[in-house]
Amino acid sequence: MNYKHLHYFWSVAKEGGIKQASDQLNLTPQTISGQLSLLEDYYGVKLFNKVGRTLELSDIGQQVLSYADEIFSLGNELEQMMRSLPSYRPELLKVGLVDLVPKSIAHQILLPALKSSNDIRMICREADLDTLLADLTLHRLDLVIAERAIPESVSTRGYSHKLGQSSVSFFASKQLQNQLSGNFPECLNNAPMLLPNSGNQLRSHIDQWLTKYHLQPRVIAEFDDSALMKAFGQEGVGIFVAPSVIEQEVEQKHNVKAIGRVDEIQESFYVISVEKKIKNPVVAEIIQNANRSLFSSETKL
Repeated sequence: MNYKHLHYFWSVAKEGGIKQASDQLNLTPQTISGQLSLLEDYYGVKLFNKVGRTLELSDIGQQVLSYADEIFSLGNELEQMMRSLPSYRPELLKVGLVDLVPKSIAHQILLPALKSSNDIRMICREADLDTLLADLTLHRLDLVIAERAIPESVSTRGYSHKLGQSSVSFFASKQLQNQLSGNFPECLNNAPMLLPNSGNQLRSHIDQWLTKYHLQPRVIAEFDDSALMKAFGQEGVGIFVAPSVIEQEVEQKHNVKAIGRVDEIQESFYVISVEKKIKNPVVAEIIQNANRSLFSSETKL
């Protein structure tokens, strides 16, 4: 529908004629008349009946007018709402979090940006990488925080900016730790283990490391959600893993102890954006803070 034509019709109906509407709209009567004819021809209906020198709404014209009243009434409400908005509006930062990224890591990556500026309103969405990359391509997100770079098999226009990488620590409750025999990593043999689900990079690296050192723990549960895995680990159900950069936080928050750190297993973290060179100052700050603070003691590319 051409809303300009509809507005001309609405003005003629409200003002009582083409001449009155043309004066109100500052247009020639010929322009108004021509636009009305186009609207009637498009829908194949007569909106007005000519009665002497005046125009009267037809039956269908009356129905169209009721819809037009509602449409332009809502338009006026929208304009008033927009004019009443405060002059200060924070910048919107739309962040996608891959569900495999530990929440503690995501929290520490994003927190400095919020603390350093009061001009940001952050919206976080969690999903799998493919879903978030699709939203990034459609500009529904400003950045994606992921545990890996964009896979070569994915034809998405985007760029992976490495934040850093971390070794992996193994944790156990104090009660479970007292039940382990031997030093790390031999104590993992036949010990109850909580692991990430098969199919992600971290799990593949853990499996390769266990095989390399002929370690055979009893895998009693697998998780997509690392927070849920930690919750079970806190209850002493099994040994679990987390990035070493948050080792102290995990110990304090979940009342567990790190029983060993494995530098051979490295978990990487990325910001993915549509920009090859980051221009958004907030995104640039997120990357710089992560490089400088969170992953400063770890090996970075």
